[in-house]
Amino acid sequence: MKIWIDVLTPKQYHFFGHFFNKLKHKHKILVTSRNYNQVKNITKFGKMPLKLVGKHGGAKKSDKLKASNNRTKLLMEKIQKFSPDLVISFCSPEASRVAFGLGIKHIAFSDSPHANAVMKLSLPLVQKLMTPWIIPKKEFTKFGISEKNIIHYRAIDASIIVKRLVSNNSTKISHNKKIILIRIEETEAAYASKNKNKFIIILKNIIKKCPNARIIVLSRYKWQNDFLKQNFGNKIKIIKNLVDGKSLLLQSDIFVGSGGTMTAESALLGIPTISYSAIPNIVENFLAKKKLLIKSTKPEIIAKSTVRLLNLSDIERKKIRNRAKKIQNLMEDPYSKLILTIKSTVK
Repeated sequence: MKIWIDVLTPKQYHFFGHFFNKLKHKHKILVTSRNYNQVKNITKFGKMPLKLVGKHGGAKKSDKLKASNNRTKLLMEKIQKFSPDLVISFCSPEASRVAFGLGIKHIAFSDSPHANAVMKLSLPLVQKLMTPWIIPKKEFTKFGISEKNIIHYRAIDASIIVKRLVSNNSTKISHNKKIILIRIEETEAAYASKNKNKFIIILKNIIKKCPNARIIVLSRYKWQNDFLKQNFGNKIKIIKNLVDGKSLLLQSDIFVGSGGTMTAESALLGIPTISYSAIPNIVENFLAKKKLLIKSTKPEIIAKSTVRLLNLSDIERKKIRNRAKKIQNLMEDPYSKLILTIKSTVK
């Protein structure tokens, strides 16, 4: 069988890399992505090859539309030549449109029903949707997919990603201070919050409350790098290049994230984790209920929690790791359900 996988983000690269390593032995696979700073060099952290087709549209709606239309055209030409039997994506709008137009079966994954624009552009066109069991099917049916075509698997996506080996190309942090790793929120996705002031206030509070810690900030875009450098200078270390997130997490004493995939990875690795809940979501709520992360939107509470978690004893940290490991062990590998779904979809 010929399978086309479309990858749009680092999370998708590592998640689908797990399936790719198993599927490649029996199937011919084409993996596409786009010219996007967060993805284009990611192959140095994994073994799944990528063909870059088109580019990321940026923050403006008109640029997103233009880039998506152009990428759809370019993909159509490439996919017609490859002639796959199946498409797998994380609800890629371009893959959905091309698959529908060319009459190719499409199995999509998503743990983000809050991404309204992406859901509207993809779900009405896919044959099956696979999603973590904690997300009710009604969260997706409102976008135009039938409940019978939604398949649950008993895992959250980060549980697959954290099992991968750390790359030899990973960034090494050498420092004698405790490390606070902070991930700035997504600002150019259609669902993103546009309130950058909230993050700045949070960061200022953490710097004030933790003067003896090494604060490392992972940015996403050039304007974020420039803004952080202008406002904080040498009070923080900014990492602007693509990195192996798991490697950085394992070297950190505490992680402060926006509630996305890296936040979930940190929680499942048993690292003391705080989410400033930039985009509240079901996965984040699940991890908070399991006491694997603290969530708050209030800068003063986030700063106080950071201080407390930074000063946890070794015994307390071990308890967190054990709790994370216990929850991780309860989760299944979705690969077997993917295979069953492929067999029922491609006949």
